[in-house]
Amino acid sequence: MTDMLFREDAYAREATGKVVAHTAEGGIVLDATIFYAQGGGQPGDSGALHWDGNMLEIATTVKGEEGQIVLVPAEPAPMPPIGCELRQSLDWDRRYRHMRVHTALHLLSVVIPLPVSGGSIGVEKGRLDFDMPESLEDKEAVQAALQALIDRDLPVSESWITDEELAANPGLVKTMSVMPPMGQGRVRLVRIGTDSNQVDLQPCGGTHVASTGEIGKIRLGKVEKKGARNRRVNLHLEE
Repeated sequence: MTDMLFREDAYAREATGKVVAHTAEGGIVLDATIFYAQGGGQPGDSGALHWDGNMLEIATTVKGEEGQIVLVPAEPAPMPPIGCELRQSLDWDRRYRHMRVHTALHLLSVVIPLPVSGGSIGVEKGRLDFDMPESLEDKEAVQAALQALIDRDLPVSESWITDEELAANPGLVKTMSVMPPMGQGRVRLVRIGTDSNQVDLQPCGGTHVASTGEIGKIRLGKVEKKGARNRRVNLHLEE
Protein backbone atom coordinates (compact mmCIF):
# COMPACT_ATOMS: atom_id res chain seq x y z
CA MET A 1 0.00 0.00 0.00
CA THR A 2 1.06 3.57 -0.64
CA ASP A 3 1.65 5.59 2.53
CA MET A 4 -0.94 8.39 2.36
CA LEU A 5 1.02 11.41 3.57
CA PHE A 6 -1.94 13.72 2.86
CA ARG A 7 -3.75 11.99 5.73
CA GLU A 8 -0.97 13.01 8.11
CA ASP A 9 -0.72 16.59 6.85
CA ALA A 10 -3.17 17.95 4.29
CA TYR A 11 -1.09 21.13 4.09
CA ALA A 12 2.15 19.46 2.93
CA ARG A 13 3.04 20.91 -0.47
CA GLU A 14 6.24 18.94 -1.09
CA ALA A 15 7.67 15.61 0.03
CA THR A 16 10.23 13.03 -0.97
CA GLY A 17 9.26 9.63 -2.27
CA LYS A 18 10.61 6.48 -3.86
CA VAL A 19 9.30 4.96 -7.09
CA VAL A 20 8.15 1.40 -6.38
CA ALA A 21 6.25 0.57 -9.60
CA HIS A 22 5.10 1.65 -13.04
CA THR A 23 1.61 0.65 -14.14
CA ALA A 24 0.73 -0.83 -17.52
CA GLU A 25 -1.18 2.36 -18.28
CA GLY A 26 1.87 4.55 -17.74
CA GLY A 27 1.26 5.62 -14.15
CA ILE A 28 3.78 5.94 -11.33
CA VAL A 29 3.46 4.43 -7.86
CA LEU A 30 5.47 5.86 -4.96
CA ASP A 31 6.08 4.36 -1.55
CA ALA A 32 4.51 7.48 0.02
CA THR A 33 2.69 10.43 -1.50
CA ILE A 34 1.08 13.77 -0.71
CA PHE A 35 -1.11 13.42 -3.83
CA TYR A 36 -4.77 12.68 -3.06
CA ALA A 37 -6.32 10.01 -5.30
CA GLN A 38 -9.68 10.78 -6.89
CA GLY A 39 -12.56 9.60 -4.75
CA GLY A 40 -15.60 10.69 -2.77
CA GLY A 41 -16.37 13.42 -5.30
CA GLN A 42 -12.95 15.05 -4.84
CA PRO A 43 -10.67 15.16 -7.92
CA GLY A 44 -7.22 13.64 -7.91
CA ASP A 45 -4.34 15.99 -7.22
CA SER A 46 -2.03 17.39 -9.90
CA GLY A 47 1.53 18.65 -9.63
CA ALA A 48 5.00 17.47 -10.61
CA LEU A 49 7.80 15.01 -9.88
CA HIS A 50 11.44 16.16 -9.81
CA TRP A 51 14.56 13.95 -10.02
CA ASP A 52 18.11 14.23 -11.35
CA GLY A 53 17.39 17.50 -13.14
CA ASN A 54 14.19 16.08 -14.69
CA MET A 55 10.60 17.17 -14.17
CA LEU A 56 7.43 15.25 -15.00
CA GLU A 57 4.05 16.98 -14.82
CA ILE A 58 1.30 14.97 -13.10
CA ALA A 59 -2.21 15.58 -14.45
CA THR A 60 -4.22 13.62 -11.90
CA THR A 61 -4.03 10.89 -9.28
CA VAL A 62 -6.16 7.73 -9.08
CA LYS A 63 -6.51 4.64 -6.94
CA GLY A 64 -4.70 1.52 -8.06
CA GLU A 65 -4.72 -2.09 -6.97
CA GLU A 66 -4.22 -3.25 -3.39
CA GLY A 67 -4.14 0.21 -1.83
CA GLN A 68 -1.74 1.74 -4.33
CA ILE A 69 -2.02 5.40 -5.37
CA VAL A 70 -1.15 6.01 -9.02
CA LEU A 71 0.19 9.34 -10.31
CA VAL A 72 -0.84 9.89 -13.93
CA PRO A 73 1.54 11.91 -16.17
CA ALA A 74 0.05 14.78 -18.16
CA GLU A 75 1.60 13.40 -21.37
CA PRO A 76 3.93 10.59 -22.45
CA ALA A 77 7.44 11.38 -21.25
CA PRO A 78 10.46 9.67 -19.68
CA MET A 79 9.49 8.41 -16.24
CA PRO A 80 11.57 8.22 -13.09
CA PRO A 81 12.99 4.69 -12.85
CA ILE A 82 11.90 2.19 -10.23
CA GLY A 83 13.97 2.71 -7.11
CA CYS A 84 14.50 6.40 -7.85
CA GLU A 85 14.30 8.84 -4.95
CA LEU A 86 12.50 12.02 -5.99
CA ARG A 87 10.72 15.16 -4.86
CA GLN A 88 6.96 15.53 -5.36
CA SER A 89 5.27 18.93 -5.45
CA LEU A 90 1.55 19.65 -5.44
CA ASP A 91 -0.40 22.16 -7.49
CA TRP A 92 -1.18 23.68 -4.11
CA ASP A 93 -3.61 26.40 -5.19
CA ARG A 94 -5.83 23.79 -6.85
CA ARG A 95 -5.67 21.39 -3.89
CA TYR A 96 -6.35 24.12 -1.32
CA ARG A 97 -9.48 25.22 -3.17
CA HIS A 98 -10.64 21.60 -3.20
CA MET A 99 -10.10 21.52 0.58
CA ARG A 100 -12.16 24.69 1.06
CA VAL A 101 -15.00 23.46 -1.16
CA HIS A 102 -15.02 20.00 0.42
CA THR A 103 -15.29 21.39 3.95
CA ALA A 104 -18.01 23.81 2.85
CA LEU A 105 -20.04 20.88 1.47
CA HIS A 106 -19.86 19.14 4.85
CA LEU A 107 -21.42 22.26 6.36
CA LEU A 108 -24.00 22.42 3.56
CA SER A 109 -25.17 18.98 4.70
CA VAL A 110 -25.63 20.48 8.17
CA VAL A 111 -27.83 23.41 7.14
CA ILE A 112 -29.78 21.14 4.77
CA PRO A 113 -30.26 18.08 7.02
CA LEU A 114 -31.46 15.69 4.32
CA PRO A 115 -29.96 12.46 2.93
CA VAL A 116 -27.24 13.09 0.33
CA SER A 117 -27.43 11.14 -2.94
CA GLY A 118 -24.31 12.49 -4.63
CA GLY A 119 -21.73 15.22 -4.74
CA SER A 120 -18.84 16.76 -6.63
CA ILE A 121 -15.94 19.07 -5.77
CA GLY A 122 -14.22 21.55 -8.06
CA VAL A 123 -11.84 24.49 -7.91
CA GLU A 124 -14.50 27.20 -8.09
CA LYS A 125 -17.56 25.36 -6.84
CA GLY A 126 -19.05 22.14 -5.56
CA ARG A 127 -22.46 20.58 -5.29
CA LEU A 128 -24.49 18.12 -3.27
CA ASP A 129 -27.52 16.19 -4.47
CA PHE A 130 -30.17 15.78 -1.80
CA ASP A 131 -33.22 13.57 -1.36
CA MET A 132 -35.37 16.72 -1.49
CA PRO A 133 -38.93 16.33 -2.83
CA GLU A 134 -39.61 20.07 -2.61
CA SER A 135 -37.21 22.89 -3.47
CA LEU A 136 -35.68 25.13 -0.81
CA GLU A 137 -38.21 27.55 0.61
CA ASP A 138 -35.63 30.28 1.24
CA LYS A 139 -32.26 29.82 -0.44
CA GLU A 140 -30.98 33.14 0.98
CA ALA A 141 -31.72 31.98 4.53
CA VAL A 142 -29.86 28.72 3.91
CA GLN A 143 -26.90 30.65 2.50
CA ALA A 144 -26.88 32.96 5.53
CA ALA A 145 -26.96 29.99 7.92
CA LEU A 146 -24.10 28.33 6.05
CA GLN A 147 -21.99 31.49 6.05
CA ALA A 148 -22.63 31.92 9.76
CA LEU A 149 -21.25 28.42 10.43
CA ILE A 150 -18.19 29.18 8.30
CA ASP A 151 -17.59 32.47 10.10
CA ARG A 152 -17.57 30.73 13.50
CA ASP A 153 -14.12 29.47 12.48
CA LEU A 154 -14.77 26.02 13.93
CA PRO A 155 -11.86 23.57 14.10
CA VAL A 156 -11.87 20.61 11.73
CA SER A 157 -10.33 17.40 13.07
CA GLU A 158 -10.35 13.66 12.48
CA SER A 159 -10.66 10.47 14.46
CA TRP A 160 -11.04 6.79 13.66
CA ILE A 161 -13.60 4.14 14.52
CA THR A 162 -13.75 0.45 13.74
CA ASP A 163 -15.89 -1.00 10.96
CA GLU A 164 -18.06 -2.57 13.66
CA GLU A 165 -18.58 0.77 15.41
CA LEU A 166 -19.68 2.38 12.15
CA ALA A 167 -22.06 -0.49 11.42
CA ALA A 168 -23.57 0.06 14.87
CA ASN A 169 -23.99 3.80 14.20
CA PRO A 170 -25.49 4.02 10.68
CA GLY A 171 -26.71 7.57 11.35
CA LEU A 172 -23.14 8.82 10.86
CA VAL A 173 -23.43 8.08 7.14
CA LYS A 174 -25.19 10.87 5.25
CA THR A 175 -24.71 9.51 1.75
CA MET A 176 -27.43 7.28 0.33
CA SER A 177 -25.61 5.77 -2.65
CA VAL A 178 -21.99 5.52 -1.50
CA MET A 179 -20.85 3.80 1.67
CA PRO A 180 -17.57 4.78 3.33
CA PRO A 181 -14.68 2.46 2.48
CA MET A 182 -14.76 -0.44 4.89
CA GLY A 183 -12.83 -3.67 5.15
CA GLN A 184 -9.57 -2.10 6.37
CA GLY A 185 -10.68 -2.51 9.96
CA ARG A 186 -11.23 1.18 10.66
CA VAL A 187 -12.98 4.21 9.18
CA ARG A 188 -11.90 7.86 9.31
CA LEU A 189 -14.36 10.38 10.75
CA VAL A 190 -14.16 14.11 10.06
CA ARG A 191 -15.44 16.32 12.88
CA ILE A 192 -16.33 20.01 12.63
CA GLY A 193 -16.41 21.78 15.99
CA THR A 194 -15.64 20.31 19.40
CA ASP A 195 -17.66 19.19 22.41
CA SER A 196 -20.81 21.30 22.71
CA ASN A 197 -19.79 23.26 19.62
CA GLN A 198 -19.62 20.18 17.39
CA VAL A 199 -21.83 20.68 14.34
CA ASP A 200 -20.90 17.72 12.13
CA LEU A 201 -19.36 14.26 12.29
CA GLN A 202 -19.28 11.94 9.29
CA PRO A 203 -17.05 9.37 7.57
CA CYS A 204 -14.82 10.92 4.89
CA GLY A 205 -11.49 10.15 3.29
CA GLY A 206 -10.91 13.54 1.65
CA THR A 207 -8.78 16.54 2.53
CA HIS A 208 -10.17 19.50 4.49
CA VAL A 209 -9.10 22.85 5.86
CA ALA A 210 -8.09 23.04 9.52
CA SER A 211 -10.81 25.54 10.44
CA THR A 212 -14.01 26.62 8.75
CA GLY A 213 -12.92 30.27 8.58
CA GLU A 214 -10.46 29.30 5.84
CA ILE A 215 -13.38 28.59 3.51
CA GLY A 216 -14.11 32.30 3.17
CA LYS A 217 -17.19 33.73 1.51
CA ILE A 218 -19.55 31.40 -0.32
CA ARG A 219 -22.62 31.76 -2.49
CA LEU A 220 -25.35 29.23 -3.17
CA GLY A 221 -26.03 28.90 -6.88
CA LYS A 222 -28.77 27.10 -8.75
CA VAL A 223 -30.99 24.53 -7.10
CA GLU A 224 -31.63 22.07 -9.92
CA LYS A 225 -34.31 19.40 -10.07
CA LYS A 226 -32.68 16.11 -11.06
CA GLY A 227 -35.54 13.71 -10.42
CA ALA A 228 -38.80 13.26 -8.59
CA ARG A 229 -37.07 13.49 -5.21
CA ASN A 230 -33.59 14.65 -6.16
CA ARG A 231 -32.38 18.26 -6.13
CA ARG A 232 -28.86 19.52 -6.74
CA VAL A 233 -27.62 22.46 -4.67
CA ASN A 234 -24.61 24.27 -6.12
CA LEU A 235 -22.11 26.14 -3.94
CA HIS A 236 -19.55 28.67 -5.17
CA LEU A 237 -16.42 30.11 -3.57
CA GLU A 238 -16.62 33.91 -3.74
CA GLU A 239 -12.96 34.64 -2.99
